[in-house]
Amino acid sequence: MNFIKNILLLLPLMLFTNCKKTTSEATSEKITADSTANVKPKLEKVFSDSTYQLTGVAVAGYGRLFTNYPYWLPEHENSVVEVVNGIAIPYPNVEWNSFKKGEDGQNKFVCVQAVVTDDKDFLWVVDAAGIGLGKVYQNSNKILKINLKTNKIDRIYRFKDSGMGDDLYINDIRVDNKNGFAYMSNSSTGGIVVLNLESGASKLVLANSSSVKSDPTYIFSPLGTELKSADGKPLKINSDGIALTPDKEYIYYKPLSDNNLYRIKTNLLRDFKASEKTLESAVENLGKFTTTDGMIFDKKGNLYLGDIEKSSIVKITPDLKMKTIIQDKEKLIWPDSYSISPDGYLYISTSQIQYSPMTNAGEGKFKRPFSIYRIKI
Repeated sequence: MNFIKNILLLLPLMLFTNCKKTTSEATSEKITADSTANVKPKLEKVFSDSTYQLTGVAVAGYGRLFTNYPYWLPEHENSVVEVVNGIAIPYPNVEWNSFKKGEDGQNKFVCVQAVVTDDKDFLWVVDAAGIGLGKVYQNSNKILKINLKTNKIDRIYRFKDSGMGDDLYINDIRVDNKNGFAYMSNSSTGGIVVLNLESGASKLVLANSSSVKSDPTYIFSPLGTELKSADGKPLKINSDGIALTPDKEYIYYKPLSDNNLYRIKTNLLRDFKASEKTLESAVENLGKFTTTDGMIFDKKGNLYLGDIEKSSIVKITPDLKMKTIIQDKEKLIWPDSYSISPDGYLYISTSQIQYSPMTNAGEGKFKRPFSIYRIKI
């Protein structure tokens, strides 16, 4: 009986102790969850170059990393490289990276602006061929499709017979293997270049649309005051950033030197018979967000952009809410291009264009090195 009485006396204490333990564990779990939710992404440097200015970045499966160097400055060596153990290796070979002024640029890289990987293990190289951001060099602008499994060129798309002229500066590309098309931004005069991947036919559209022209009233100020080109005039860069939604239904795009964001349905772009009036009426102005160079969608439909003026990376959710996910004024000096790896990292190249000769009266003021970073998203 005494044993039973003792158990009955201890029972409330045991229950109280167990309740306290359960509450404590729950509180601990909540703190852990909240702490995890509030952890900010950290910039991790994956490559840097102390000599040459880079712009693009592309990451493929198995951790392969590519970047490119546009021929903007007198000092130039390689155009496209694969980063292997921190070393830049000419890709796909030395010959394609051996161009010198005066040579034929049809089968060599001339001025590569971007590199992009697709969902079928191909690397796409955008050769704008505009040395020093000038006119197209000897009709040699082109797009290369390279098989990353064999490291061989699968196909070259050329534009010399397209009728688009030598003022074209192809800036970035998004590939739609589902429908067999690619979409490119023209950052010189403005517009979207649509490429039929099967036939090779291409067309420049929306060239006269206000959506591809930089807003002349916007004061673009990455350095605190309005950025000016070498001739002393305000720097105005037209359609530049371009992104394809995960469902391939929309192309998002914007001029670089203002904060407007636009989109248009891809089925209209794929119809080469659609009139400019039809296309213009289908453009949607999504509002004002930030100034960015490149941009990219993740699989969930979030759009990642760089805020050039604030040295930050922002995310725009599918419901068009914008959030800054990281800011670093020492590292994110003109965040330029983006690539998302299979393991969920956002790769970011930094090109420091605001410190280049073309924006500093011919004097380069770079804060070397030029770097590529990544953050977990």
